[in-house]
Amino acid sequence: MSGKLGLGQVALMSEWNAVLPHLPSIGGWPIHCLLSIFVRIHSVTALQGTPLSATLSLVMSQCCRKIKDTVQKLASDHKDIHSSVSRVGKAIDRNFDSEICGVVSDAVWDSREKQQQILQMAIVEHLYQQGMLSVAEELCQESTLNVDLDFKQPFLELNRILEALHEQDLGPALEWAISHRQRLLELNSSLEFKLHRLHFIRLLASGPEKQLEALSYARHFQPFARLHQREIQVMMGSLVYLRLGLEKSPYCHLLDNSHWAEICETFTRDACSLLGLSVESPLSVSFASGCVALPVLMNIKAVIEQRQCTGVWSHKDELPIEIELGMKCWYHSVFACPILRQQTSDSNPPIKLICGHVISRDALNKLINGGKLKCPYCPMEQNPADGKRIIF
Repeated sequence: MSGKLGLGQVALMSEWNAVLPHLPSIGGWPIHCLLSIFVRIHSVTALQGTPLSATLSLVMSQCCRKIKDTVQKLASDHKDIHSSVSRVGKAIDRNFDSEICGVVSDAVWDSREKQQQILQMAIVEHLYQQGMLSVAEELCQESTLNVDLDFKQPFLELNRILEALHEQDLGPALEWAISHRQRLLELNSSLEFKLHRLHFIRLLASGPEKQLEALSYARHFQPFARLHQREIQVMMGSLVYLRLGLEKSPYCHLLDNSHWAEICETFTRDACSLLGLSVESPLSVSFASGCVALPVLMNIKAVIEQRQCTGVWSHKDELPIEIELGMKCWYHSVFACPILRQQTSDSNPPIKLICGHVISRDALNKLINGGKLKCPYCPMEQNPADGKRIIF
């Protein structure tokens, strides 16, 4: 999250910074020290049945004293860091509210079993989308969650191709793109062209001995000549410098490794669009949105409790205020009534008045006076029946 740190965050960071200097002292050096002492003791006690000489007795005394000092030092360090960690915990309890259930209406939540099932499904989908297939399968088994093969198949295919791309193997991605060429064209996707271009660049990077093969492969650019003419011209022009070395030519940018990261991102975005999947998992989006919205809701909760407001939650699926989550979290058009400050819904749709202003149906009904409606933004009087519903 951006912006300045709150007072609670500053206090917590201050306590945490006090812990950091103690962490190195709880490292492995005490264990190393004790192990070396035990090795020396073991070498002495290996002479069982024989009386200890004065020298060995002195060694044993020194080892015992060293063990005692090390244990005391370890206990002292542990006491110091325990005290510091305890202050961090107290700072969290003092500055942050651990009870966040009150920020939403109780009517929002389903039964506990339904909540658990939804959460487990969100976690499983996130794991599949991140390529952690074995973890997702283990969770399904332990939670007795039944996931259809049709649900898993797109994730399995995407992860198989992405793994190949990370290893700079273009074969599976090209095969997939060619088989879905028509649907990708309908999405105005340039994925197939970018894959062919990257393969062509790999041939160029192999040196002059691959020149004929690169020229032969250039025929794959023919279907994309109209839309990517400039890029094709650049690639063909690079052939002039092939014998001199592309890395020292004006075309050295073609060899940049960033092209591989770009193709992975392009494939993920276009493949998810084609398969009807979200690029980011719903769990990660919900978590990111919650991080932005929760502090605002906690402040609203405090105000509600302080002023003893009632009836703030007017709808089970509606927040008491609008919270700006940023363009990244915009997925569809929404409209909040400027009069009632409520997000419109199917039961309370947006209505366009004759004058062009838009309000919710509930606001329209409240503004009717004597069978007439006066727009709250301009002096035009009109018949409420003339308002038209708007569908975003």
